[in-house]
This record gives sequence, C-alpha cells and structure tokens, in this order.
Amino acid sequence: MLNVIRPDGNGVSATDRGLAYGDGLFETIRMRGRQALLRSHHLDRMVVDAGRLGIPVERSDLDAEIGRSGSDLASQYGDDDWVLKLVLTRGGGGRGYRWPVECEPSLIVTSSPMPMLPPPGGVVAALSQFPLTVNPRLAGIKTLNRLEQVMASREFSGEEFELIMANADGQLLEGTRTNLIIRMEGEWVTPPVESLAVAGVMRQFALECLRASGHTIREQIIQPALLSSPGLRGLYLVNSVVGIVAVRRLGSVDLPVDDGLETICDPLKTLE
Repeated sequence: MLNVIRPDGNGVSATDRGLAYGDGLFETIRMRGRQALLRSHHLDRMVVDAGRLGIPVERSDLDAEIGRSGSDLASQYGDDDWVLKLVLTRGGGGRGYRWPVECEPSLIVTSSPMPMLPPPGGVVAALSQFPLTVNPRLAGIKTLNRLEQVMASREFSGEEFELIMANADGQLLEGTRTNLIIRMEGEWVTPPVESLAVAGVMRQFALECLRASGHTIREQIIQPALLSSPGLRGLYLVNSVVGIVAVRRLGSVDLPVDDGLETICDPLKTLE
C-alpha cells in the first residue's frame, strides 16, 4: 500500500521517517498541462532507486499519481508549465534508525510554478567552496539528504545561475541542482554515475540522444584544468526542469558557447 499525501489532504505525520532521517527520495517533474516531460525516465529512476533503499513501491501507482496530479493541478497554472514534486518516504513509525517491520511508504505530492528560465546566450556559474561527498552505496540516488547542496547554496551572490560542486580532491562533480556535460573537440565528457550525488534523468536522456546520434561519450572524473584546455567547446548544465543551459562564464573565465547539445536533444519530445 502507498499512503498518498496531497496538498488538500492531511499533513505529513510527525513520525514520518523522511522528516526524521531523510529516509526517502524524490522526483521533480516539469509538467506542461497534464503531460509530464521525461515521464518514463522519472518513473524508472524512482522505482529502481526506491528498490536500492528497500522502499517498496509499484511503478503503476507512481504513474497513476502523475496522471491524477496532472488532471487535478494543471488548471492552477493556466497555459504555463509547472513543476510536480513527488517525495517518497519509507513512512512513519519506529524510534531510531532501524525501521519497523511493518512500514507503509508515503508519497507526498506538491506543485509549484515553473521557475524563470535563463536567457539564451549562456549563464554565469561559479565554483562552490563547500565540498560534496558521495557514499558509493548511495551514488546517484536523489535522496532526501541534500544538506550539502543547501549549505553550498548559501554562496549564491545573485549573479550566478548555478554553483558547481567538487569533491575533497577538487574534482568537479555536479551543480547544486544540475549535472555537467562538457563538449570537447570530437567528444563529450561527463562525470561517471558512481561519482555523483544525483544522477539526473536529463543527464541520462541527453547521453541517450548523443549516443543515438553517433557521438563519442567519455565518462570520467573532471579536473578543473579541463575547462581551460584548448579543446573545450562548451560546458552545459542540465536538469529535468530547466533543460539544457550553456555556461558562458565560470567565475571570471569566459567559456565558448554553442547550442550543439540543444539541437541534438529536445526533452519536449518526451511529453506523455
């Protein structure tokens, strides 16, 4: 069974393990009317990653809730795109970290207006001073434990669209809310999934598009020096809400900008 908590219903239990321990995961989905972008990708990831955490959930239940939310909430936003957030927790009960034998998962449903998209021509990004740690057993899962991203976000000064986070060795991993894809001469480069705190569905979709178009992709740890190498053709920030965003300046360094990834990969074609 799945305990669904909607905006017009009862609130989250004070004993919910997602609230107490970050025991759960979430998806943030861009909606256009009643349709969802990257719907299958979001569903697949949530089911697989819930399984990694030992939280039982049926794909059909999640899919039905996306459809129900689209029908119930789309009218609030008129012709504008909007954002649907699904938070799946292990449920309530139990004192301490060990969960009860009988635990009914909770699905918390909320929505919000679509954030303002960045203007064409690229954005400004900066390097965060707050290091990002990744537990290999949890790599890639969009868990509720996002405190490092919260703390890094305190560094926003107003001009930056995004802050790029590195590990303790200074290797670039991802943005506070985006994944990185780098265009080099003759190939595309992105950090491997096992190095990431969050392996985004937009990252996955973009890599699928590139491979289908015959492009070479290299998954490797990113050293900062790569972004000042002569072969650099562009740095892109990607997530499922804002899509694909080129970076024109990183800190005080101007970067080359092109629309190569956007012309290859159009997430609007995934509406369902």
